[in-house]
Amino acid sequence: MPPWLAHPPLASWLPLLERALAEDLGPGDVTGALVLAEDAVLDAVLEARGTLVVCGLRVAEEAFRRVDARVAPTAASHEGARAGPGQALLRIRGPARAVLAAERTALNFVARMAGVATWTARFVEQVAGTGVAIVDTRKTLPGWRVLDRYAVAVGGGVNHRAGLFDAVLVKDNHAAAAGGVGAAVKAAREGAPPHLWIQAEVESEAEAEAALAAGADALLLDNRSPAELRALASRFRGRTLLEASGGITLENVREVAETGVHRISIGALTHSAPAADVALEAALGRAPR
Repeated sequence: MPPWLAHPPLASWLPLLERALAEDLGPGDVTGALVLAEDAVLDAVLEARGTLVVCGLRVAEEAFRRVDARVAPTAASHEGARAGPGQALLRIRGPARAVLAAERTALNFVARMAGVATWTARFVEQVAGTGVAIVDTRKTLPGWRVLDRYAVAVGGGVNHRAGLFDAVLVKDNHAAAAGGVGAAVKAAREGAPPHLWIQAEVESEAEAEAALAAGADALLLDNRSPAELRALASRFRGRTLLEASGGITLENVREVAETGVHRISIGALTHSAPAADVALEAALGRAPR
């Protein structure tokens, strides 16, 4: 994980965690209450079952603490580390009822966050040596954006705009409704505050010229073939930032990276990342009743 990467502040994801716990616990864990002695103590290890990029440990720690402040989680790895099957990620000790009540929620968060980080890392590895950045999109799980974006960054990816509010992205539908990409970019440039970055989706050299003439800072080349990307890159690479997107897979991302674009945005980083395989293994400090 890059040393500059900060974990999202607690306030940005705590409501999501609390909703997840409430959804799972409801009025209480009936299995734990019936099966486990009230004073039973549990030592447990949250571990990797497959190869993954570690992500989500702080959220998991908070899940256990929110159920019972007496639970003491201790990190056995760190965000951005590579872990293999059987490797401990988090050690937990505390009241058995609380540890097992928080187990599934903690695992769900780590499985998704480590899954996104691991999936992103695979794309980053595929373009190694090209200088091309792998970038996320707004195709995140609703409510999860701050954590999805963090997981992408942990995996070595780069974050695009956080939402509709922090950058201008003129897409094809904006251009169609505004009378063309040049007109849309011109309107954005004339009305936007100076700090807002303006990017425009273009489908041809003529649209690219129009967007740049109107003041676009970058071009989005969506669903263009490698041949089209190479042609556009040969003409515009030295003039502006070029971003390719659309239909990107592990199998073709290297070919796209070698066309001359500066970065590749991939919705699949967050909407189709396989969940990481993680589990909780436990040993009771006292026997259940």
